[in-house]
Amino acid sequence: MKAVVKYALLVAWALLSLGCGEDDESDTNPIKPIEKLTYTFEQGAEGWQGGVSDYPKDWDRERLEFIFEHADLPETINEGGQGMKISGRNISDDLFMFMKRQITGLQPNHKYRVTFLVELASMYPEQSVGIGGSPGASVYLKAGGATIEPAPIEAGTNIGMNIDKGNQAQGGRDMKVLGTVGIPGEAFEYQLIQRDNRQDPIEITTDSNGSLWVIVGTDSGFEGTTTLYYNTVMVELEY
Repeated sequence: MKAVVKYALLVAWALLSLGCGEDDESDTNPIKPIEKLTYTFEQGAEGWQGGVSDYPKDWDRERLEFIFEHADLPETINEGGQGMKISGRNISDDLFMFMKRQITGLQPNHKYRVTFLVELASMYPEQSVGIGGSPGASVYLKAGGATIEPAPIEAGTNIGMNIDKGNQAQGGRDMKVLGTVGIPGEAFEYQLIQRDNRQDPIEITTDSNGSLWVIVGTDSGFEGTTTLYYNTVMVELEY
């Protein structure tokens, strides 16, 4: 059943892509080549690595209860499928949990317009209330990338990121806000949601070897535990 859901997602992605093509196909305005990459996490992480930042540097990271692993999807949506589970306890009122991947084989030193479509399982109602903020409406999904590998670094008294991801509801130079992880209704029950930045692509420049890094993550203002499952990540790079 999960394969059917992902096939439908691929079809929707293809139709959206067709709708965003150039109107004029003459030599003076040619269609730009597009690289499309899809990660379904059926067999494993597919090269994605997890990480966490935005907490005091003198804390023991174990306090965050951070988890990044390949796992079965929640029972409420699981028809034998798997995804990438990411979970953490936000006790600093500002926790960033992410997964990243390097993409190679692109044009060297070139700026790409990059679009993400992310499907994930969330159980947090958009209208819910929690400490510090809503577990649905105050946890923001972001996507983007950089020439360098995104990584946690010491930033004053905190552990931050070496890229500009913005903070919570605000995007930054290297990451766009795709929306929140909020689901409709009032029940705390996992369901699949989709978010994208099709109306606002981000520009990422490759290095001299034709490589760049992409990153997807959640920036949280909810002081509690958030557990999500990334089901599919699609990346479209327009040359």
